[in-house]
Amino acid sequence: MSKSHLLKTAEIEKISHLDYFNIAVSVDCVIFGYDDKELKVLLIKSDLEEFEGLYSLLGDLVRPDEDLDSASYRILKERTGLDDVYLEQVHAFGETGRHPSGRVITIAYYSLIDIKNHKLQLSHNELHWHSLGEIRKLAFDHKKILDTSLRRLQEKVMEDPIIFNLLPEKFSLRELQELYESILGVELDRRNFRKKISVKDWLQDLNEMETNLSHRPGKLYSVKKQYQRKIQQA
Repeated sequence: MSKSHLLKTAEIEKISHLDYFNIAVSVDCVIFGYDDKELKVLLIKSDLEEFEGLYSLLGDLVRPDEDLDSASYRILKERTGLDDVYLEQVHAFGETGRHPSGRVITIAYYSLIDIKNHKLQLSHNELHWHSLGEIRKLAFDHKKILDTSLRRLQEKVMEDPIIFNLLPEKFSLRELQELYESILGVELDRRNFRKKISVKDWLQDLNEMETNLSHRPGKLYSVKKQYQRKIQQA
């Protein structure tokens, strides 16, 4: 028997596995921000009756004609008006009962943005920032997705300069340490922290000092250009 007789067409494959080709794919975006010494996440009120009163991450189904990265940026733009932030894929979530409408596998993305320099242009369904410490329950399995993304962030912040996306262009070492503490959920020793940061060689001394403060001003720094995370285009 020739090799060609052992092959089947894509159409036959689809017909013989109809249930497999009726699974939806979605994208959920975990958008982290930092304000008032707290790590925060952007949430929106769920519009599904099954989750009435609960907030959810920003998400939507992936359209038949778009890829995952394009879907993540479309969702972000439609829901927030933001289109200039970096998104990174985190994990896939595919438990069978995670969506009340049917089988939906979601791909989670996360991003770190400077809240003060990224003003939300939309306010659909009470879209606003929530402190992580106040979140107990979310729609779908979004609390699990949020916790998974936070763990990924905690694993990366001392080895990858992504953390600087949460800060303004100029910042002090005190502000940087406070940010690390809010992400890691622990208090850090000032001397050890500064030693670890100096070894990374991520920072550029601006030869400027903080102003208009009630406490002793500190030196101002910025992240070196080679470590600035480029915007990923959809």
